[in-house]
Amino acid sequence: MVAGELAAIAALGNPGAEYQFTRHNVGFWFADALAARSGVSFRRERKLSGEVARVTLDNQEIPVLKPATFMNESGRSVGALCTYQKLNPATLLVVHDDLDLPLGIVRLKRGGGHGGHNGLRDIIAHLGADFMRMRIGIGRPSSGMDAIRYVLSRANAEEESQLLESIDTALAVLPLLREQGLESAMQILHAPVPKPEPDREPKPVADDLSPPVNHSR
Repeated sequence: MVAGELAAIAALGNPGAEYQFTRHNVGFWFADALAARSGVSFRRERKLSGEVARVTLDNQEIPVLKPATFMNESGRSVGALCTYQKLNPATLLVVHDDLDLPLGIVRLKRGGGHGGHNGLRDIIAHLGADFMRMRIGIGRPSSGMDAIRYVLSRANAEEESQLLESIDTALAVLPLLREQGLESAMQILHAPVPKPEPDREPKPVADDLSPPVNHSR
């Protein structure tokens, strides 16, 4: 599949105000930002066990799902979306936090394991692994901090700012993913950022360029 392969988006997180600003909910942050930019709102759909907004990309309506299940039951909601929309899971993009990516890094991929992410684990159990993924890096906790506690806590202000910037990056590549397909989007998103040239001080220019005078006789 290439152009048009994106048919639906499932953004992962936990429902409830106590989880709203946690690292584990950056998938929901992405979905909320996408809906806000598109001028649409989320509405509860009981048959999908979640909330759905419908955005337009490349003149095509794309459902965006936020499961109302807790993270470890995400597959029930995402599976229902694919069933009711008659979607091939290969056309689904799952947006989620990723401990194995440095803070602020965004990567796309298709397939693979769950990497210990319970939301992905449950989706794979329901649909298999052949869906697209938008991985938003949250980094790993400092030594001694439990990973579960880390993902379910809020980032500090500086880290949160980096996460919001990474969501902007993820949103920016979405039209390309829809229009030209996963490979093209990956090439743009994963391209190394060129390092700026270091400033070089100009070499001093001698005031008098005349040859030295030989005083020996």
